[in-house]
Amino acid sequence: MSLTSIIQMNEYPITECAFHQHCKSVLDERGALVLPNFLSADAINKVVQEGLEKKSLAYFSKDDHNVYLKATDPDFPLVHPRNQSIQSSKGCITDDQISLDSPLRALYDSEEFRTFLAAVLGEQQLYNYADPLSSINLHYASEGQELGWHFDESSFAITLLLQSPEQGGVFEYIENMRDADKGEMNYNGVADVLAGKRESKTLTAGPGTLMMFRGRNAMHRVTPVVGGVTRMLVVLAYNSKPDVSLSESARMTFYGRL
Repeated sequence: MSLTSIIQMNEYPITECAFHQHCKSVLDERGALVLPNFLSADAINKVVQEGLEKKSLAYFSKDDHNVYLKATDPDFPLVHPRNQSIQSSKGCITDDQISLDSPLRALYDSEEFRTFLAAVLGEQQLYNYADPLSSINLHYASEGQELGWHFDESSFAITLLLQSPEQGGVFEYIENMRDADKGEMNYNGVADVLAGKRESKTLTAGPGTLMMFRGRNAMHRVTPVVGGVTRMLVVLAYNSKPDVSLSESARMTFYGRL
C-alpha cells in the first residue's frame, strides 16, 4: 500500500514542516500528541484482519512488576512504592510475525513517516531495532487484561490503536511524576497514585488514532478491558541510535523467545 492510502494525508500533511512544528509544540507542552483517524479505514481493516488471524500466535504474559520496572530494591520494604507489586497482562505478536505486505510495515519503513516522527520528537534520526522481534509489536488485551501503573524506560512511545474494547482499556496518565535523569523518583507522589488519592488524566482514542507519548517521567496505565471485544494496539518502536537490540532478558519476558 502507498503511504497516501494508509494515512489520512488531507487531515495530517506529514511532509509539511509547519505541521511538524505544530505537532512538536503540542507534544512538548502536553507530553502527549493524539491524532485521531490518522489511519485510513482500509488500512485499519487490513491490520485488524491480520491481527485476528494471528492472535493464536501471540505470546500471552502476566507480569508482576513495580512502577519503576526495576528489580526489587532490598533497601526498601516490599510495600514501599519503590517495590510495591503491580500486575500487567497482555498478548503480543512480534515484528517477524507481521506480514511483509502489511500497512504497518509500509508505514514503519516509510522515510516520510520517519522524518515526521523524528521532527516531532526532536530526534536527529530514528532507527529500527537490530533484533528481529522488537520494531513492530501488535498487542492484544482481552477481558480483564490491563497494563498496571508504570514509567517507561524509553524517552518516547509511538502507538496506533486499531480496535477499541466495549468498555475499559482506558489510557490514564499523570505527567511530571518524577525526574529520572536527576534520580528524583517521587516516592510520596507515586504512593498517592497507587492508593487512589491522586486524580489522573485520560486520553480517549478510537481506531486509527496515532499517539506519541513521553512516558519516562509520566506515570501511566491502561485500565482493565471489559467485554468480549479485544483491544488491539500497535507499538511502533524506534531508537535514536543504530544497532540497538532489546536485551535477551527483556525479549524473554515480553515475547517468550529470542
